[in-house]
Amino acid sequence: MTMHERPDTTTGGEPRAGAATAPGAGPGAVLAGLRVADFSRVLAGPYATMMLADYGADVIKVEPPTGDDTRHWKPPVDADGTATYFGSVNRNKRSVALDLASDEGLAEARRLAATADVVIENFRPGVMHRFGLDYEAVRAENPGVVYCSITGFGTGEGAGLAGYDLLVQAVGGLMSITGEPEGEPSKAGVALVDVLCAQNALAGILLALRDRDRTGEGAHVEINLLQSLLSALTNQAASTLVTGRAPRRLGNQHPSIAPYAVFPAADRDLVIAVGNDKQFRALAAILGVPGLADDERYATNEARVAHREHLRAELEGALVADRAAAWAERFSEAGVPAGLVNDVAEAIAFAESLGLEPVAEIGGSRTVANPIRLSSARAEYLTPPPRLDQHAGADWRPVASDPTADPSKGHRA
Repeated sequence: MTMHERPDTTTGGEPRAGAATAPGAGPGAVLAGLRVADFSRVLAGPYATMMLADYGADVIKVEPPTGDDTRHWKPPVDADGTATYFGSVNRNKRSVALDLASDEGLAEARRLAATADVVIENFRPGVMHRFGLDYEAVRAENPGVVYCSITGFGTGEGAGLAGYDLLVQAVGGLMSITGEPEGEPSKAGVALVDVLCAQNALAGILLALRDRDRTGEGAHVEINLLQSLLSALTNQAASTLVTGRAPRRLGNQHPSIAPYAVFPAADRDLVIAVGNDKQFRALAAILGVPGLADDERYATNEARVAHREHLRAELEGALVADRAAAWAERFSEAGVPAGLVNDVAEAIAFAESLGLEPVAEIGGSRTVANPIRLSSARAEYLTPPPRLDQHAGADWRPVASDPTADPSKGHRA
C-alpha cells in the first residue's frame, strides 16, 4: 500500500531522541512504512494494532501515565513481571506515556495523530472530541488519515453505555444460546466479542487503506461491539429473522445438525461433529452398530435432529467401551470429524503436532503466533510488549527497507 505523504517529523534523517528501533521493518514486512498512532487500550484495539505490527506497521502505543489498564490485571505475570493479559496483545509496539490533560502531552498526541497513517481509539464517544483528537479534527491536519473508532454500542443512543465484553455477550444474545438448556445463560470462556471486534477493526482499516490507494483520501472506520457480535451470530441470527423465533440454549448440541456434540467415552469427553449421512454411516460402523444408519429415526440428518436424545443414548452406550483418544483416532481415520475436548495447553500441543507453529518466541518468552499467513511474507516477532513509556520521545522510524523512501522524511514519497 502506498503510504500517505505527511509532514517531515524527523531531525537530520534520524528518529528523535529516545526512539528505539521499532519492530517489523524487515525486507518482507508487508506494512513497512505504515504509521499507527494507537490510543486504544485493554483488548479490541490493541489486538488489532498488534496484528498490524506483526506485519511491519510502526505502532506507537500512546498510554496515560498510569498505563493501559491491563498492565495492572495481575496475576498471572511473565518472567519480567508483566501481566500476561497485557502481553497477549501488545508485542512489536513502542510505548509513550502522555498526559492528555497537560498542554505538553496533548500537543505531542496531536502531533502523532497528524503524522500517522492510522489512528485508532476506543474511548467513549465524545472523549477524543474534547481533546481535539476526534476524526474531524485530525482529518483537518491529516486528510489521508484512516481513523478507526471502536465503541461498545455506536455513537447514537448507545453512546453512553459502557462497552464491556460480558455486557455485550448478554445484551447481544450470545449468552441466551450458550449453556445448558435448564442451566443459566453462560458467557464464552474468553472475551470473544472484543476479539471479533478487533478482527473487524483490522479488516476495516485495511479496506480503508486500500480505498486510500484508489482515491487519495482517508476515512473514518467505525466498529462497535454489539454489531460485531450480531454479525458473528450468523446462522442463529438468520434463523431468528426468518422464523421470528429466537433460538434456545442447547448446551453443546447444534440446532440443525446431529450428532454434533460432546460425548463421554470411557475416560474423558470427546466431540463428534457429523455433518452428513455418509459420515454418520461411517460413525455407526466404527461403533459396531451399523444398523443405526438404516434406522428411519437416524437415516437422514433431519431425522437425527428430531430424535437427537434417543440417538445420544445409543451413542453413549457404545462409546463407553473405549478411551476417547482411541475413538477419536478411529473416527478421524474414517473421515468422521471427532476430537478430544482439550484444555488450552493440550490445544497448543495439538496444533504443534499438526505443524501449525502456533507459538512464536521473542527472546526467552513465548507468544501465540499471528494466525494470518501469506505466501509472500511472514509475521515477525521482534520485540516483547514494551514497558510503560519505554520509548519516551519516540518518533516514526524511517523506512530503510523501501528503496523509494526518503530517510530525511521517514515516509514513502
